[in-house]
Amino acid sequence: MIVVLQKGAKEEDLTNVLKHLKMHGFATHIVRGTEKTIVGAVGDKSRLVNIPLEAMSGVESVIPILAPYKLASREFKPEDTVINVGGIAIGGKDVVIMAGPCSVESKEQIMETAILVKEAGANILRGGAFKPRSSPYSFQGLKEKGLEYLALAREKTGLPIITEVMESENVGIVADYADILQIGARNMQNFTLLRKAAATGKPILLKRGPSATIEEWILAAEYILVEGNQQVIMCERGIRTFETYTRNTLDLSSIPVIKHLTHLPIIVDPSHGTGKWRCVTPMSKAAVACGADGVIIEVHPRPSEALSDGSQSLTPEKFNKLVNELEAVAQATGKALSTPVTDNSKVGV
Repeated sequence: MIVVLQKGAKEEDLTNVLKHLKMHGFATHIVRGTEKTIVGAVGDKSRLVNIPLEAMSGVESVIPILAPYKLASREFKPEDTVINVGGIAIGGKDVVIMAGPCSVESKEQIMETAILVKEAGANILRGGAFKPRSSPYSFQGLKEKGLEYLALAREKTGLPIITEVMESENVGIVADYADILQIGARNMQNFTLLRKAAATGKPILLKRGPSATIEEWILAAEYILVEGNQQVIMCERGIRTFETYTRNTLDLSSIPVIKHLTHLPIIVDPSHGTGKWRCVTPMSKAAVACGADGVIIEVHPRPSEALSDGSQSLTPEKFNKLVNELEAVAQATGKALSTPVTDNSKVGV
């Protein structure tokens, strides 16, 4: 439920409400708006029998949240959540571009890619150090050495970095290097990992599982939010359907749905969503036209030599062309492309 405090309610009123809720076993989350303060309370309302919340000093109203997800809902927080990562606002008026290779293959490769994508207009550098692969014989990533190379690329370019964390025991080391932790589609409902990642306080990009409903996806985000980490970025990366020509079926309808049901920003991954580089540009433009807060694109200097996902990676030249075309689409929707960070001191951990 949501407890709305009156405009001008005293801090003492808020303290008493919180104390009363916690005494009855409620987990509480505070949202301070420009005019009013809202308390989200998760628990059994039937336990509040002695003193109705509506009768407490400073309380304007108590509103039940009907959706199974509470903290992610628009009922709890009507305003859009905007997440700041190294001077880049995700979920605001600008469209953010995350770009880089599927896997960090060497120091030279990630440094070259980082410089190229920044010159083209990327805001955040992506790259996998720990790689989940369908086949145990495929390249599994450079692990901590890959994280070190990503940190060097951030130092060189000023781009914040996003990389995937696959296992609970690796959360600490990945958080030591990354600006954003990515939870991959295979781990969307790995609730132990979600809680551990949430505890770092770092922004978390949560990819939709290949067979997950939108409600299941939002409930996965709820696991992060309920731990007190409000910096959740949803990522649509395609779902599994009967179609086999593309790697997945990119569900662009999820963009307006997530925007309607939640206050969380949403990024689209057309690279994994289609698995074909020819589809990446048109689906990126479609995602921005549908209201996405950004895209995450796989870019490799030489896709034919990539150790993973070369078939869905753009060359730097194609990526540069895509960014130019996205600018026009963003402007048509009343937005603009976010400007890359130029001050290296604003990023890093």
